[in-house]
Amino acid sequence: MEQEDNQLNIELSAEIAEGIYSNLAIISHSTSEFVLDFIRIMPGTPKANVKSRIILTPEHAKRLLFALQENIVKYEMQNGKIKVPEGPIPPVPMSFGGGEA
Repeated sequence: MEQEDNQLNIELSAEIAEGIYSNLAIISHSTSEFVLDFIRIMPGTPKANVKSRIILTPEHAKRLLFALQENIVKYEMQNGKIKVPEGPIPPVPMSFGGGEA
């Protein structure tokens, strides 16, 4: 089967397809990139490791924002409004130590 010029063949390995659960994301940026660190915090555990880090250009970060907005709208149309507690987001005390992240 011949592939058209404007199509991209994306492969997904079994390991990556399993995904990584995250319940905290920390976003930082510089003039040239956005860094998204995905973390899993377990109750009663004082340490949490970064499970995945994604580095994006500012343009791709904005494209991700639009894609998330579009998908949240679609999700809420099918499943109802996503409830988010009102008020400020509680701070998560953290420090980035050396060693494995």
